[in-house]
Amino acid sequence: MKSLTTKTLQIFWQHARRYPWHVFVIILGVLGHIILQNYLPLLYKKLIDLAASSQAREAAPLISIVKAIFFVSIIRIVIARIFQFTNNYFQPRVMADLSQSCFKYLQKHSYDFFSNSFVGGLVTKVKRYEKSFEQVSDQLCFELGRTILEMLIILTILFTQNKNVAIIVSIWAVIYIAFSYFFALYKLPYDIKRAEADSKVTAQLADSVTNNTNIKTFSAYNLEDKEFIKVSNSHFRIRRKSWDLATVSEIFQSVSMITLELAVMYYAVSLWQQNAITVGTIALIQSYFLRLFDKFWGMGKNIRNLYEAIADANEMTEILEKEHDIKDAPNAAYMKKSAGQINFNNVTFGYKDGRPILNNFNFKILPKEKIALVGPSGGGKTTLIKLLFRFYDIQGGEISVDGQNINSVTQDSLRQNISLVPQEPILFHRSLMENIRYGKPDATDKEVFAAAEKSYAHEFISKLKNGYSTLVGERGIKLSGGERQRVAIARAILKNAPVLVLDEATSSLDSESEMYIQQALKNLMQDKTVIVVAHRLSTIMQMDRIVVVENGRIAEQGKHSELLKAKKGIYQKLWGIQAGSFA
Repeated sequence: MKSLTTKTLQIFWQHARRYPWHVFVIILGVLGHIILQNYLPLLYKKLIDLAASSQAREAAPLISIVKAIFFVSIIRIVIARIFQFTNNYFQPRVMADLSQSCFKYLQKHSYDFFSNSFVGGLVTKVKRYEKSFEQVSDQLCFELGRTILEMLIILTILFTQNKNVAIIVSIWAVIYIAFSYFFALYKLPYDIKRAEADSKVTAQLADSVTNNTNIKTFSAYNLEDKEFIKVSNSHFRIRRKSWDLATVSEIFQSVSMITLELAVMYYAVSLWQQNAITVGTIALIQSYFLRLFDKFWGMGKNIRNLYEAIADANEMTEILEKEHDIKDAPNAAYMKKSAGQINFNNVTFGYKDGRPILNNFNFKILPKEKIALVGPSGGGKTTLIKLLFRFYDIQGGEISVDGQNINSVTQDSLRQNISLVPQEPILFHRSLMENIRYGKPDATDKEVFAAAEKSYAHEFISKLKNGYSTLVGERGIKLSGGERQRVAIARAILKNAPVLVLDEATSSLDSESEMYIQQALKNLMQDKTVIVVAHRLSTIMQMDRIVVVENGRIAEQGKHSELLKAKKGIYQKLWGIQAGSFA
């Protein structure tokens, strides 16, 4: 926990020091403002003492002090505005930088990381991280830092007025700060638990909202209510505990402040009776007390807020400190334009949960060969695709594309050579033009239109009110399954990668949509190495080679007609089951 807190502050400082002049102006401005603010009570003391003395019947000395008070106040206001305008640029700029750093690092985490994380929870952590910087910066510069500076200046002035009063206040300040600090440390674990509980509530809410259709379909309102009530009640309990501890701290603050004020003012009055101090000095002490109490009353809360902000940030710091599971090798090469030959050479792989999938697996695909992967669910078909994209790293062996080991090239260059049309294409909540152009960001409108025509998407897009400017909704929900699939194919056509992967691309479509998709896929597959993952065997009869994968091994391979002739073969059995269901 302590190392995470330290790391959080280091990351914040690394981003803040990119703007040294802004930091300098803010610190200098705060210091100048505090000095002038605490110089004013000395002027008021002088004014009161002059007014109370018998020689103060003349207005000139009093007016000169009033003028000095006016000019000091104006200068103080000018300085305050300068550092505030500087801060108005500095904080939002650093917050934006932090948000960008989080986004960049987060996106590089592995497929497995995102599979095991709630989207809502991750979004909350990123937003909370930049907000935490604002809170930490405010506390260290404008609250806690300012309080400590002001306390030192006031104590210095009090020492010049009366050493005994200054010593009493100094001892009280040390005790007060020590209590506030150690109490904040005691409360920190509860703040961390509160932040974790808050993330769980957000994640549960996001998960339920995303799956609202499922909730309606299964009439699961009560079930979801119970789950949300459970996490929100847990959040309530830990939040209440945290707030109760804050209230206990405030009780100590109130009692200690009242005790100090009564003791010092009683002592000051007794000194005045002995003519040891003037009325102006009493007013000065009281003025500084009011300032100290105002600052110190907030100190305990400020320390708590500081640690709460750090606790909120620590969750994201943990993600930033977590090494990426899949990393480019040092000096990784850029993959050359591929012809499309793929080799799995003695590949061994198993998931982290202990499931062994492949053991010394060998498989070769020739350039521009059309391959279909079929077999029972869980046999390893989809795993082969994930390994080809390098969503996971293998434990042994080698996967190569045109003789280039995919572990020795950059992930980006590898994936630029492979297109994927998944069973359920997920689109961005952006326009159709932007979604199609995602396959080739620098594509012209003309190229986008051509890709849409080849994918048979242009017909339905042109009938929409806003055409290619139509927003598709979150995950493309405003489009039908067939329309989303055609947009995904248009995107793949535009990308024009030498290797094409079709993962159950037509399995969930109606007959009319499938007819369009099959025509679009023919356009897409031209002059490419194609890997088709399919359960519907009728869609892959024309493939150059059909490979049956079972239990992480190649059980059979050949053309459709050849595999049907195999006695008691797996493919023959699967075909018999599906052909029987067609009949």
